[in-house]
Amino acid sequence: MADRGWEGDRGPSFWLSQDDYLPAQSLRGRVRADVAVVGGGFTGLWTAIELKQRDPRLEVCLLEQAVVGYGASGRNGGFCEPSLTHGYPNGVRHFPDEIEELERLGRQNFEGLLDFVQRHRIPCDLERSGVLELASTPWQVEELRAELLERSPRRPELQLLEGDAARSRLNSPRVLAALYDPVPVLLNPARLARGLRRVAEGLGVRIWEHTPVRQLRPVAGGVEVVAQGGVATSQRAVLATNAYSGHLLARLRTRFVPVYDYVLVSEPLDRGQMERIGWAGREGASEHSNHFHYFRLTADDRILWGGYDAIYHFGGAVGPQFDHRPKTYLRLLAQFREMFPALGDLAFTHRWGGAIASTTRFTCTFGSALGGRVLYALGYTGLGVAATRFAGGVLAARLLEPASPLLRLRLVRQPPFPFPPEPLRWPALAAVQGAMSAADRTGRRGVLLGALDRLGIGFDS
Repeated sequence: MADRGWEGDRGPSFWLSQDDYLPAQSLRGRVRADVAVVGGGFTGLWTAIELKQRDPRLEVCLLEQAVVGYGASGRNGGFCEPSLTHGYPNGVRHFPDEIEELERLGRQNFEGLLDFVQRHRIPCDLERSGVLELASTPWQVEELRAELLERSPRRPELQLLEGDAARSRLNSPRVLAALYDPVPVLLNPARLARGLRRVAEGLGVRIWEHTPVRQLRPVAGGVEVVAQGGVATSQRAVLATNAYSGHLLARLRTRFVPVYDYVLVSEPLDRGQMERIGWAGREGASEHSNHFHYFRLTADDRILWGGYDAIYHFGGAVGPQFDHRPKTYLRLLAQFREMFPALGDLAFTHRWGGAIASTTRFTCTFGSALGGRVLYALGYTGLGVAATRFAGGVLAARLLEPASPLLRLRLVRQPPFPFPPEPLRWPALAAVQGAMSAADRTGRRGVLLGALDRLGIGFDS
């Protein structure tokens, strides 16, 4: 292997290993609160902030098993997009009666996030570079043309670039066309999470890190959050643990599947390497396919390259033993060389994996458990950097504003079609993965994917 090992690789992701970080104290003993939030990722942090902003008198605490942003919030690619529905086509498929309102709410939520980052001076390396959706086969080019035709009346800023025009944005022999969306931004997700922690603490949220929660236990008048080292008793609790939620609420295991996604990050590119690939606009990029890569430049001109494999473990197992997968790293490396043959000398210094929660409709799902004592939101299917802020607002409304119009949305009220239990789930997902790979090779959805499309059921990373 040409790469010089994985120099500098420490911590659960490149993002989380960049800065010195002083964690909050661990919980010791018993505490009381009005609301206890379990999970210090984006969903938990946004929920805590929303609660305190709406009612500063509330006692809100947050318990995190490691450090804020330790899960998917600090391991993703740092793409931040307005959609609440995993893209407009998916939103139309599942919520045709609500899609215009969901698009409006998504854009409002996205602009609110950008304003929040600016007002609170969160240094998260935010870049307003937009994203490129890339086609590498003739049928993908046709699909991008159809997507532009469908979306351009509402999104006149979208541009379809073909041939040399596309390769002038990103010089790769695999690029035949690109749909450019100037709205999404790129950022450093770990720095965003740590900035949210600072704001939350400034509002009075009590945060405990390195405090794994073992059990949610109903008690008279509320719920006990039983953690390693202590217990938080509260009137209500919010479960914001996404792909890890099945550990604490077994009933949620049919709501989502945890799939592992893997990422490589290179050494910084020098000027000559940058000139070879012509990435002057610094756009984020992803491929228009079922098994796709996503990639971008970091603030210090490294290339982050991830995606393609979506690895499911029998029984929905999650844990640190799955955070690295050498077979996938080698596959990603070989695929990178195909995309960028001009960077054959580029070494990679960081690699990691993490669990994503995917629902059958690719969108977040909301609900309650333990007689309404516990609320939850999960299942962003890899597009949660902005959607988690919306989810935090929904959860806060469930607790404080039961008449909120957000709670009448079908996206909020109606759960997705459940995944089958084991032992059926494993072969079912394997069959879908095989059908997706065949569709990428041929451009045809096939019988299985066609049937799932008609039922509104999917599987994605």
